[in-house]
Amino acid sequence: MDIQIRNANKADMPAVLELIVELAVFEKEPDAVKITVDDLWSQGFGEQPQFRCFVAEVDSEIVGMALVYFRFSTWVGRTVHLEDLVVKESMRGKGVGDALYRRVMQYAKDEGVNRVNWMVIGWNEGAIRFYERSGAEVMKEWWQVEMDKDGLNNYLNEK
Repeated sequence: MDIQIRNANKADMPAVLELIVELAVFEKEPDAVKITVDDLWSQGFGEQPQFRCFVAEVDSEIVGMALVYFRFSTWVGRTVHLEDLVVKESMRGKGVGDALYRRVMQYAKDEGVNRVNWMVIGWNEGAIRFYERSGAEVMKEWWQVEMDKDGLNNYLNEK
C-alpha cells in the first residue's frame, strides 16, 4: 500500500472535519465537535494560521490526518503540540498512523523545537503502547484541566 503524507490544503478541510468527527465518536463524544469547515478554513489558512495539518492519502483518498500547532513552554521553550492524529477505522493497523506520526516528529525536528506534546485518552491502550514503543513518555501523573466557553462565561460573571 502506498501511503502519501502531505501538507493539507483548504480543499482537504471537509475530509479533515469528517476525521475529527470520527475521532469524537471513537472517544465516545459524538456531539462534542462544534467546529465547522469554515472555521478550519479561516483559522488554518488565513493571514496568521493557527495550525498546520498533514493528511495521509491512499489511492487519492484522505484516510488520516494530524493537526499541530506551536506552544511555548516556560520550562523548555518552543514546543509543537499534536492536537489530533486520526486514521479512518478501516485503515488502522496498516501503517497510516505511523506515517503521520513520523511526519509530525520530522516537522518538529525541522522546526527546531525542544519538545512535542499531546494527550491520549487513558483507555486507548493501543495508542499508549504505540507511543511508548516510539520512545515517548506517557505522563500518567498529570491531569488535563480545561474550561469550556460556558464555564468561562460563568466564572467571569460570578462577581
